[in-house]
Order: sequence, then C-alpha cells, then structure tokens
Amino acid sequence: MERLITFDRESHRLDVNFGDYYWFDAAFTPKELKMIEAMTSKLQWEQATTIAGDSTEHRKSKIKWCPQSSEWEWVYNKLHDLIYEANRVMWKMDLTLMPEPIQYTEYYEGGGHYDWHMDCGIGSQNRRKISVTVQLSHPDDYEGGELEFNTGNVHQGPRVQGAAVVFPSFFMHRVTPVTKGTRKSFVLWVGGEPYR
Repeated sequence: MERLITFDRESHRLDVNFGDYYWFDAAFTPKELKMIEAMTSKLQWEQATTIAGDSTEHRKSKIKWCPQSSEWEWVYNKLHDLIYEANRVMWKMDLTLMPEPIQYTEYYEGGGHYDWHMDCGIGSQNRRKISVTVQLSHPDDYEGGELEFNTGNVHQGPRVQGAAVVFPSFFMHRVTPVTKGTRKSFVLWVGGEPYR
C-alpha cells in the first residue's frame, strides 16, 4: 500500500538565505574597542581547545572568557542586537538562548590558527544556531589570520577593526595561520531548541 506524505508548504519562507553571512562594518566604535581592551586585560588566559582535545595542529591560540556580568552587559546587549538584525534579515531561526560567555581570542605570529570547523556539534555545542565574530585588531597589526568561510566556495570575512560577522553556526570556517603580529577577536554563540 502506497502512503502519501505531504508537508506544509504554506509555512515555507522564500526570503531565507542559509548560504551567506551578514556583516556590520562598524559594529564597535574606537572608544568601545578601547573599553573592551581594558576589560579583557583583567581576565585570565586559557589555552584554546576543541571538543576533540587540545591539539595545536587543529587550533593554536589563547582565549579568555568574558563573564555575563553587569560590567559586560553593554557588550552582550550590542551583540544581541547585531544577531537579532542579521537573523531577521537572513535566516529567521528560532532563537531563545545565549547560554555561553563571549570568547576573546588571540592568534599569535608563528602560526596561530584555527583549522576548518563548525561551531555547532555535540554536547554543549548542540544548541548553537548563530555565531558572531568581532574583529578587534587593526588590519595593519597582523598578516595572515584571515577569517574564511566555505559555503561551496571560499570567502574571506572583513578585516575592518570593529567589524562583526554573523553567520549560521553550521558554516565551515577557519582562521588561517598568522605570519606576523597578533589577531584579536571576539566570538559568541546563540541558539535555541533543535532544528525542526
């Protein structure tokens, strides 16, 4: 006996674009970047790891976790607003959570990098839907260290200081090896219930 399976086509959105990212050239002002630099200077360093472990072959950088506190509230609120706008325009995902702290990262001269990866996965990463990264360094402060996305073709993210790039957490992306200077950035993830 053949069974007919149908789906509700009325709810299908034609204005959703899962194949691209969204960016803001001046998400943070020079004054705000100086405030962020002062705030991050008080935080403790950690060696960056991945779900698979702490091999520097896949990822080589140092990180700090920025607490969800009153001092940092304005930063979280600004990132929330950027993510909200990008999601409204591009993906229209159901977002309900900002459970993780901002990750501040420095990639150093001599091969600091993060190889191809997605931000979502298993365990604590299984609710991530949208990622945002903020360029904290001036582009003249380092060489290499390109933020790249692979959506079938490889694209480079903007290097403008203060720029923010918002993208689906399932995008394959990487930071190429830094050959000179130091690349500084923020990353934050937001999510919700599983895709359905």
